[in-house]
Amino acid sequence: MTINPTLLAQTTRSSVNKADAAKRVIKAYRDWYRAAPEVVNLYLLTIPTSTVRSRIRQEFEKNRHVQQLPVIDMLIVKSNMEFQETMNYWKQTAQLMKYFRAEEDDRVHVPKDFMTGFLEGRNN
Repeated sequence: MTINPTLLAQTTRSSVNKADAAKRVIKAYRDWYRAAPEVVNLYLLTIPTSTVRSRIRQEFEKNRHVQQLPVIDMLIVKSNMEFQETMNYWKQTAQLMKYFRAEEDDRVHVPKDFMTGFLEGRNN
C-alpha cells in the first residue's frame, strides 16, 4: 500500500461568511460519512459501519451550537487533520477506538456521588 501524505491535505483558509462555513462543514461531514466503510476495513474494526457513522454524526452535532467564524474554521481544520491522519493510516487502532469506549465497555460503573466513589477506591 503506497501512501501519499499530501493526497488528503487541504490548505487552511478562513470562511468568508456563515454560508461558506456551513458548506465547508457539510463537505467535511460528507467526507467522513463516505469514508466510514473504508475506516472499518482499514483498521479491521469489529464495530459496524452504522455505528461508526452515528459516532461521526455525534461528533459533528457536539459543535452545532458554535456561531463564531474563527472557531468554526478551527474545528474544520481539526476535522480535516483527523480525516487525513485516519485515512492515511497514521493512527493506531487504540486512538480510533477512544471514540467508541462507552459502546465497547458495558460494565462501566459510575458512582452516584463522590463519597461512594471514594469508599470504593475510585479516583474519579
